[in-house]
Amino acid sequence: MDSTKRKQQAKTLRIFRKVHRSTGALLFVFFFFISVSGIVLGWKKDSGGLILPESYEGSTTQLEEWMPLEDLHQEAVRILHDSISTDLSAEINRIDVRKEKGMVKFIFEDHYYGIQLDGATGELLHIGKRHSDLIENIHDGSVVDDYFGFNGVFKLIYTSVMGIALLIFTITGFWLWYGPKRMRKANKN
Repeated sequence: MDSTKRKQQAKTLRIFRKVHRSTGALLFVFFFFISVSGIVLGWKKDSGGLILPESYEGSTTQLEEWMPLEDLHQEAVRILHDSISTDLSAEINRIDVRKEKGMVKFIFEDHYYGIQLDGATGELLHIGKRHSDLIENIHDGSVVDDYFGFNGVFKLIYTSVMGIALLIFTITGFWLWYGPKRMRKANKN
């Protein structure tokens, strides 16, 4: 490898090292939250109900024997207000119908409670705090959006910046590993 090419290669490595180091220093806290919350989310279904409540089974999987969804919804809201607090919002985030378990989960919008009802009888199967939803909101930045009322703008910017930063780390990290090997190999020839 000639001297000019070697100097250019060394200069490129220094630039990549500087970008890698400064990006890491700037975004360290965010990467910490993303990695820890990602690890916890990976374990949510195997947490024994600690992170995500277990799914309970209803009395039948035959949909024709189930109560109308609107009646189940009204029962879930009644249980929410009677069992937890009348101050909690009844606005639904999603309804998770588990036909194979004979159960319907009602997940609410403005808090992390979930209510599981038997699809056929409307009987309460479980009330649980969905810690996984909070952890997901921390993971993707929507907890900041919700707190400050940014309507998804922060989450979009946050996920874009973190995705680009991860791509930069991948490229610069690879080059910091491969560049010196390439230089040593060229010196041997």
